[in-house]
Order: sequence, then structure tokens, then C-alpha cells
Amino acid sequence: MDKAFQLEILTPRKRLFSGSVSSLVAPGTLGYLGVLANHAPLVTTLVPGKVVYRGPSGSATALQSAGAGLLEVNHNKVTLLLDALSQ
Repeated sequence: MDKAFQLEILTPRKRLFSGSVSSLVAPGTLGYLGVLANHAPLVTTLVPGKVVYRGPSGSATALQSAGAGLLEVNHNKVTLLLDALSQ
């Protein structure tokens, strides 16, 4: 089993997800970013695009971000702030 980290995905209206995941891929300004457990601290902006995270069991969940956002990685906790999601 892969090492896991805590992920929290928030929009202005609600918390979309809070839990343990094994990986995250998000659309950064300069390209897609991958995050695994023990990633170096990071704060970056996000652009509209596909966000994919995998649970510890390996099952993938995808979201389509429709606006700007922020990603913070710090001590095996990742916070993803998204402006809006596509329907």
C-alpha cells in the first residue's frame, strides 16, 4: 500500500472532500502537478482543469475545476482551494 496523506478540497460554498489519499494531480499554472506523501512544502496557483486524487485503495476520483485556485502542501497535509467546478 502507498503512503497516504491528508487532503482537503474546499470551494467558497462547501467542503468537497476531506480524507486520506495516496496521490493528487492538479492543474498548476505551468503544468500539471503531482503530489505524493512526504512532498516538499509548496504553495502554488491553479488554473481550470482536471483534478484527480486516489484513495489508499487505489480508486480514482476526478473533478473538473472551472476557475482559479490555490494548492498548499505542508507536513503531509494538502489543502486545495477551488474557485468553481464545472457541472
